[in-house]
Amino acid sequence: MAGRAFYIRTFGCQMNEHDSERLAGLFSAQGMEPAASADEADLVVLNTCCVRENADNKFYGHLGDLKALKRRRPEVQIAVGGCLAQKDRELIQQRAGHVDVVFGTHNLAHAVDLLERARLEGPIMEILEESEAFPSALPARRDVDHAAWVTIQIGCDNTCAFCIVPAVRGREQSRRLGDIVREVEELAADGVSEITLLGQNVNSYGRDLGAGQYKPRFADLLRAVDVIPGLRRVRFTSPHPKDLRPETIAAMAECGSVCEHLHLPLQAGSDRTLARMHRGYTAERYLERLRAARAAIPDLAVTTDLIVGFPGETEDDFAATLAVVEEAGYDAAYTFVFSPRPGTEAAAWVDDFIPSEVTADRMRRLTAVVERSALARHEARVGQREEVLVEGPSKKNAAMTTGRTRQNKLVHFRADGLGPGAFAEVTVDSAAPHFLRGSFVRKTADPLRRRRIPVQAL
Repeated sequence: MAGRAFYIRTFGCQMNEHDSERLAGLFSAQGMEPAASADEADLVVLNTCCVRENADNKFYGHLGDLKALKRRRPEVQIAVGGCLAQKDRELIQQRAGHVDVVFGTHNLAHAVDLLERARLEGPIMEILEESEAFPSALPARRDVDHAAWVTIQIGCDNTCAFCIVPAVRGREQSRRLGDIVREVEELAADGVSEITLLGQNVNSYGRDLGAGQYKPRFADLLRAVDVIPGLRRVRFTSPHPKDLRPETIAAMAECGSVCEHLHLPLQAGSDRTLARMHRGYTAERYLERLRAARAAIPDLAVTTDLIVGFPGETEDDFAATLAVVEEAGYDAAYTFVFSPRPGTEAAAWVDDFIPSEVTADRMRRLTAVVERSALARHEARVGQREEVLVEGPSKKNAAMTTGRTRQNKLVHFRADGLGPGAFAEVTVDSAAPHFLRGSFVRKTADPLRRRRIPVQAL
């Protein structure tokens, strides 16, 4: 495969983005180089998501576009991986005969071998039901030098009625704590100053590990990575409210590198809806844990996920959600209209589906509450000095620099000569619901420039 060019198009969450980094690492280890577009590539990989219907539609649209590319250049290989490949394995081959390889979430490590076989044997589909190794056991090719994702857990043992993840990612498996720490140590030695710990439910990390009385928990992991030299920021996603334990809150408060940001998915504020979702908590229990986190961690920013129009949601249920969102006072929220996923419990409740005009109205009302709260939180930061980690030029205005605070706030400001990975002090001048504007004060740290090594877990 040496000398060939590859292009990876990623759909979905950070877990998929991280899987794509591992695929890129595997291809690079074979002597391949990344291409700027599918048209310039010898290999095109679509790494798919199936959490919501619009992700399905985007994927099939892109797959259709590649049919013309395959007609023009038959030698181009097209591969489909990820969650939708795990779920729609046969359907993809039926709908797209121009696909050479279909592989699932559990066999990233086989991608190169499958592509080589497909060149000799024709189209191949391989879907494993269990992972043979964690994605982090594979080499990675990262797009940025200063930040990295680290997988601590794969799969999920929860039974949320709306979620397809357990079906496509499998049972929950925690990675050994020592392996995680060694990877983070290597990343820090490589100049990474910020890591994000990834799992489907990081709060349940470790409950499937250990022998006898000792089982490492998520709080133990936070403390273990907190002491690694060179690491300045630790983030994690996503936690489950029912598993947010007091020792995790304590570790967040005590560990200097753990950022003051908690993403705590509410999904709904109605106890009736939460029970139908199988979320494992009530609205009051959720708020109790949120209050405990805010009491322990000064200046904590809190974000959430919310579903509008879950099957059977009444106006009273939705009003309860608005009330909880108002009380929680979120810094931001990711809001979604319910998307039925074949194979999930809620997808069968067709008679309880909410009309689209009702969900559109509820979404509008929910967005207004969320943005009012977000703006108030952001306006309270005006006049403060914040340290930001520079990400680079703003996507909408190249004359502006973009950075992120420890609370995960996006800040736009003018500064010359600040590259990605630098740290800077900025005064917040004004606020909007989704970002802050500021003035550059001073650079506080340069990007760490160290050796470039492939990340390999032991």
